[in-house]
Amino acid sequence: MVLAGFYALAIICAVREISVSRTSQGSIAWLVSLAFLPFPTTIVYLVFGWKHFDSYAQTRMQVRASRLIRSEDLAVIDREAGAQWPVQRRAAGMPFLAGNTAELLVDGEATFESIFEGIAAARTYILVQFYILKADALGQRLAAALMERARAGVAVYMLYDDVGSSGLSREFKDRMWAEGIRIFGFNHRHKFLRLFGPMRINYRNHRKSVVVDGKVAWTGGANIGIEYLGEDERFGAWRDTQLKLEGPAASSVALIFEEDWLWATGEALNLPPPDPVDEPGHVSALVMATGPADKLEACAIAFADVIGKAQQRLWIVSPYFVPDTDMRTALYAAILRGVDVRIMLPAKPDHLLVWLASNAHADAMVEHDIAIYRYQKGFLHQKVLLMDDKIASVGTVNFDNRSFAINFEMTVWMPDPSVVVSVEKMLETDFANCRKVTREEVLKRHPIPRFISQAARLFSPIL
Repeated sequence: MVLAGFYALAIICAVREISVSRTSQGSIAWLVSLAFLPFPTTIVYLVFGWKHFDSYAQTRMQVRASRLIRSEDLAVIDREAGAQWPVQRRAAGMPFLAGNTAELLVDGEATFESIFEGIAAARTYILVQFYILKADALGQRLAAALMERARAGVAVYMLYDDVGSSGLSREFKDRMWAEGIRIFGFNHRHKFLRLFGPMRINYRNHRKSVVVDGKVAWTGGANIGIEYLGEDERFGAWRDTQLKLEGPAASSVALIFEEDWLWATGEALNLPPPDPVDEPGHVSALVMATGPADKLEACAIAFADVIGKAQQRLWIVSPYFVPDTDMRTALYAAILRGVDVRIMLPAKPDHLLVWLASNAHADAMVEHDIAIYRYQKGFLHQKVLLMDDKIASVGTVNFDNRSFAINFEMTVWMPDPSVVVSVEKMLETDFANCRKVTREEVLKRHPIPRFISQAARLFSPIL
């Protein structure tokens, strides 16, 4: 009877896999396993193969359809940038918006000082979302800042990811609620995802953002935990980059939060439009939200397009480097075009399996004459891309299949010369703190660690 039940479930899983298949290789592997090993393949498929966010696309349409377009909204759309970067614009489903200021915040101290300063200035509402939210010293400082504003009448809304923040205490959340702060896990309303813990492991909301009054927003690699301040003994110094946006693009970050909030709680926020910024900036920015609910793999498409357009340089910084075949092919094509392709990775691991797989991919890059740099001054966690003198991005996307196709992510694309120069200078400093991996080093690598890394590489699609 139990075996018959697993076969019945396997048939259901097989029908769904055929219906939603994107790659024949992956689907065939699932179908063969479901046919011959219904247990435990059905359980594994429910965790890693069955997406549980089909209705998120309707949530997105509901939020965006309910948002009235004002004349001032139309005035800030940068149609020239949109025409130059149509793939990014269409992948995002949002326009490039002009009139912003953009500030790179290097490392945790600068990041959180800026965020706390912004929170203290809030007058209407604050939106806070992090993949990892801890109740340590930094988390307590954030809670205190938000509670102070809540007592002053500011509406505060918080989201956290159920997996990344699985250790967040009930006491912390109860204290926030007691002060009028509304805090929810991303899967709060979806009992199937919450009660059956493994069902939520593979699909995570990896976004990190703070929005104040719809006028100022922050996003990037940093979460809430003392390690992001470099105060964790295991990691020591922590290299990260956050982006502060002030201007119309901040409302795009708020819109994405509204979509996540509606999915999580079933409640439409209907936030008031922000007041005009006193001194508009000159930076054009596109805020791109991507995730497993996308009909197309929008994140991978947008990054592949930028890589394919590179002519002079392509600098990529990521703590995790586990590219799929399409991304590897795009990088190999770039180096054959004569592009200066550099990939900056950490010199120390935080997640062992991802680290091992990343080493295998990095060695393959070196063998194809792509420069791999290992950051030496602590753990590297920033997610930054620079292409030629044309465009730069800062966001939450790691260079792996998980970020490109599985997680909910956020990237800000900026085709602005001043931003490009700022990112260039920042990364030049970082490269000076790196060690370049040589071909000789790769060729002399001991066969046992090489074999282990190659074995870990087999898990690339889910890392």
